Amino acid sequence: MNMENVVKHLRVLWRTDRIIADIRLRHLLIGLGLRAFAALIAAFGLLMLELSAYFALVQIWSAIAAAAILGAVNFAIAAVLFIVAGRPPSGRDIELANEIHGASIEALQLEARALQAQVSGAVHHPLSTIVPVLLPLIAIIVKSLRKTATESAASREAHS
Repeated sequence: MNMENVVKHLRVLWRTDRIIADIRLRHLLIGLGLRAFAALIAAFGLLMLELSAYFALVQIWSAIAAAAILGAVNFAIAAVLFIVAGRPPSGRDIELANEIHGASIEALQLEARALQAQVSGAVHHPLSTIVPVLLPLIAIIVKSLRKTATESAASREAHS
């Protein structure tokens, strides 16, 4: 397991999550703004249509029937507008960000599996992880013992 790879994958994951959130937020804000503007225009236009339709229907039916028919039409129009405004974002940006997000998650899982294999290998075979550390230490100890042995032999010869 390489910590640089883990950090790199985490950065990519964080950036793609941020990009996905930004894309979704922009879509949400644009959709909300358009819905509000559409609602305002629709309210004025609908008020005028309501007024003209009401006057036309009153001449054919009673005032109560005319108002009920116009109310039902208003609910139908509102339902269509909400369905159109609630469509999910479509585009290549969100698809690309989701692909990168998935790839970074897979890479992190691969690094985690490698770490797990190293840890489980160290637990099952503790000498295999200690031996690479002990060999240089043993070499240093042997060198220092040889050095002290040659120094003590040299000092004995000097005293004799």
